[in-house]
Amino acid sequence: MGLRCISPIGHIKVKIMLHAKIRKHCKFIISAALFLIIVCGAPAEGDVLKKASFIPQWVPQTQFAGYYIGLEKGIYRKHGIDLTIITGGPDNSPSELLTDGRADFASLWLSTGIQMRAGGAKILNIAQIMQRSALMLVAKKASGIERPRDINGRKVGLWGPVFQLQPRAFFRKYDLTVQVVPQSFSINLFLRDGVDVASAMWYNEYHTILNCGIDPGELTTFFFHEHGLNFPEDGIYVLEETYKKDPTLCAAFVLASIEGWRYAFDHPDEALAVTMRNLKKEHIPTTLVHQKWMLEKMKDLILPEKGEDASMGGLLLEDYSRVARGLRSMGLIDSVPSFTSFYKVIRDDSLIKSRHSGENRSPDDLQLFEKTGFRLSPE
Repeated sequence: MGLRCISPIGHIKVKIMLHAKIRKHCKFIISAALFLIIVCGAPAEGDVLKKASFIPQWVPQTQFAGYYIGLEKGIYRKHGIDLTIITGGPDNSPSELLTDGRADFASLWLSTGIQMRAGGAKILNIAQIMQRSALMLVAKKASGIERPRDINGRKVGLWGPVFQLQPRAFFRKYDLTVQVVPQSFSINLFLRDGVDVASAMWYNEYHTILNCGIDPGELTTFFFHEHGLNFPEDGIYVLEETYKKDPTLCAAFVLASIEGWRYAFDHPDEALAVTMRNLKKEHIPTTLVHQKWMLEKMKDLILPEKGEDASMGGLLLEDYSRVARGLRSMGLIDSVPSFTSFYKVIRDDSLIKSRHSGENRSPDDLQLFEKTGFRLSPE
C-alpha cells in the first residue's frame, strides 16, 4: 500500500479540524465545570464564606449523617459557610468545646442543654433535630415481662443520671419498684441474664441485641415516647453571644443542616458511603448493615409525624417542659429556664405558615428573613 501525501492545504484543514475539536472539548469542560460549581453551591459573586465549626456528640456515624453529607455535597458552602466538623467522642466534649469557644455549633441532648442553661451557661437551642426519643427499655419475653407492671421487683440496667430521667419517670408513672443495676455501654449483662431489663438506644444497642441472634419477637420493648415520656435528644446549640453577633450565620447553619438531613434521607446510599469513609478515617470499626439501620431509624426520629405542631428542627414547648420537669424532679437543676430564653425559633418559612405579623419584628429580624427566608422567634 503506497504512502499518501498530504498537501500543505490538507495540513491546514487537519489543524482547523483539530482546533475545532479542541474548542468543542474546551467548551464542554468549561460547561461541566460551571455545572459543578452550581451543584456544589458556590456562594454568590462577591460573597465571602464564613468559617464555622461544628462538633457532634460522638464519632462519625449515621446518627450525624445529615451534617457529613451536607459538608461533602457543598450544602454548607451554598449557604455561605466554610464548615469544619470536629470529631466528637470521649476525648472531645461538645459541651466543653462549645462553651469555651472552640466550636461554634454543637449537637447536644435536650436534657444536657437545659442543664447547662440552668447552670449558668449562656447557650441556646436553635434547632431540635430529633423529634422523638430513641431511648428505650428492652426485656426478654422469656423472663415473663410483657407489660410495664411485669418490671416490678426486677433488675433494670440504667446508664448515668441524664439517661435515667425517662426510666425513673416511667417507674413513677406505673408505680414500679425496681433494683437498679449500673449499665455500661455494652449489652453483655443483658445477654447473659445479669439484668432482666436493659437500657438501649433504638438506633444502636437495640440493633446490636438483634445482631446477637435474638429475634424481635422474643423481646418486649418499652419506647418512652409511646408512654407519654418523650424526651427528644439531639439538637443544635450555639452560644448566645454568637447568636446575637451573627444571627444570619446561625440561620444559615440550621437551614444547611436541615437540607443536609433531607438529602441524606433522599440519598441513603450516598449518606452511608460518606459515613463509612469518615469512620474509616477515624479508624473506627463498624458494619454497613448497622449504619444503614441507624440511618433508617434517624429518619423516623427526625421527621415530624403528620399532624404534629412542629416543622423539621422545631422544639415543642410541651417537650421542653416535660424534660425540664424531669430534670428538676431528680434534683439535677434548681430552676427551669424560660422557654424563650432557651430556644430561638429559626424556621424554614417554606415549610410552615407564618404565625407572626411583621409588626412585631425588629428591622434586623426582617432583614434576616429577606436574606435567608427564616423567621426568628420574638424575644
